[in-house]
Amino acid sequence: MQFETKATKSNKPMLAGVVCAAVLAGTLFAYKGVELRAQEAQPAKAAPAVPVSVATVAQQTVAVRIQAIGNVEAYATVALKARVDGQIVEVSFKEGQKVRKGAVLFKIDPRPFEATLRQAEANLMRDTAQKEQTRSQERRYQELLQKNFVSKEAYAQIRSNADTAEAVALASKAAVENARLQLEYCTIRSPLDGFVGKVLLQTGNMAKANDASPLAVINQVQPIYVNFAVPEQLLPAIRDHRAKGQLQVEALPPNSDKAATTGTLTFVDNAVDTTTGTIKLKAVFQNKDGALWPGQFVNASLKLYDQKDALLVPSQAVQAGPKGQYAYVVKPDMTVEVREVELDRYDGDNAIIAKGLKKGETVVVKGQLRLVPGAKVGIAKPTAGTP
Repeated sequence: MQFETKATKSNKPMLAGVVCAAVLAGTLFAYKGVELRAQEAQPAKAAPAVPVSVATVAQQTVAVRIQAIGNVEAYATVALKARVDGQIVEVSFKEGQKVRKGAVLFKIDPRPFEATLRQAEANLMRDTAQKEQTRSQERRYQELLQKNFVSKEAYAQIRSNADTAEAVALASKAAVENARLQLEYCTIRSPLDGFVGKVLLQTGNMAKANDASPLAVINQVQPIYVNFAVPEQLLPAIRDHRAKGQLQVEALPPNSDKAATTGTLTFVDNAVDTTTGTIKLKAVFQNKDGALWPGQFVNASLKLYDQKDALLVPSQAVQAGPKGQYAYVVKPDMTVEVREVELDRYDGDNAIIAKGLKKGETVVVKGQLRLVPGAKVGIAKPTAGTP
């Protein structure tokens, strides 16, 4: 006969639960181990390609230019001033208007000068009649002298009177011409084709001859000048290339969306500015479209010559590093390598490469910050506004 105590009966369910938990844990551990071994057996995933924008190294003829900041200057400037005193009775133009050479701009009250002209013409008629009378008398006395009817002294006096009368008539003629000229000065005309500025003396004001203040100012803008300065070190090259032919200059106002205006270099100053170490140049532009205006600042570009077979890349492709300038070159396997480059110069949005790249190679122009040597790249699809 067997006897079980009360405590033994109560421990059997607990022991069974522990055994079941241990078996379940062992089964889960074995499954997890199989899963980990399966993952280790699979190859590691490759790093994703870095999206970049690229460009091809081009080889072409590029103009060698000197860049400078220029200032536009009127081809000719005239300050209109009165040449006679009088009241302004008419202003025949609007401020800022384009005027032609010979156009009437101002009129000064002509009545006093018309009266002076009439008086001078009357004096001329009187003196001309006096001259003719004395000359006729001289001829009669000359005939009498030949017949010994008058003395030589009497004839000399008559001849002197005739010469004096002729001189008086000439003076009266000059007075008429001067009076007529003064009358013409009452009408002030434009001496050139250009644009007239602000009217500084309005109708009704008194104008004074050769007053310090002008009546208005006219600027000729077709053609027009652009002045700019370049470092004195460039002067020998400019003179050498100018000796071979005319040099072209392009001018473009900042932030302009129009094409640059082309002109010709016409002036090289005869001395270097010792305070700035620069030499002043001047170019003339026909300015038919009126793109340039006096006083305006422009970007001036002086072309020296054409450089053949130059290597070009977008300027964004050239990066600066500890060892100098470099570019990321995309290899055929779509990985990148770092290539040290030697920069010749910048030309607008392009960089001219002296050494380090070859024609047809592909360089990264956008996305360099995420690259390392040997990184895999993918060519990003260009979006609107992306070069």
